[in-house]
Amino acid sequence: MITIHGVFGSPFVRALRIALDEKGLPWAWAPFQLGEHKQEPYLSLHPFGKIPAMVDDGFALYETQAMLRHIDRKAPAPALMPTDPHRAARADQILAIVDCYLWPSGRGIGFNRLIAPRIGAPVNEQAVLDSIEPTKVTLAALAALAGNQPFLTGETITLADIAVLPLTDMLAKTPEGGAILAEQPNLLGWLERMRERPSVRNSALAPEKVLAAA
Repeated sequence: MITIHGVFGSPFVRALRIALDEKGLPWAWAPFQLGEHKQEPYLSLHPFGKIPAMVDDGFALYETQAMLRHIDRKAPAPALMPTDPHRAARADQILAIVDCYLWPSGRGIGFNRLIAPRIGAPVNEQAVLDSIEPTKVTLAALAALAGNQPFLTGETITLADIAVLPLTDMLAKTPEGGAILAEQPNLLGWLERMRERPSVRNSALAPEKVLAAA
């Protein structure tokens, strides 16, 4: 069984949970307090001290893309990566956009508007302002790639959708992110469709509640 080591509220933890539920794979939860990811024993799982990491029957793994791809390979169906080479390349491209552009651009908004107030950290208004323009560029690029397809790469959900959803949903809950998303109606439509999926709804709940109800 896969055990997720992380903090509830992390968009990357949420992506793993969505993928596992889409696959119908059982999973366990190993939570810790924010800050403990920079200490042992977590650093033995993830030497870079980022969130999350996972352990699959003794096999430890970190980096969200690697973990998502491992989940997809672990259960053959439903496939979460396209077999068509063009669609597969598009999914790879979007996954790279998440790591290189969406997270770096959007975290200034998401952290300062949603996380900082919850943990009593100071809100960096300049970081919010500095994030607005790159976030506009990133979401416009994703909207252009998605077009009017039901999902980001075509007719079926892929790891691209799963990786983009938590960060986009986070941005949508902020004034700045909501305003940026309003400029991309096709991306808003995609977000609403994704929110209707049971895996996405469950991932918005604390893991303890979901696992207790299973």
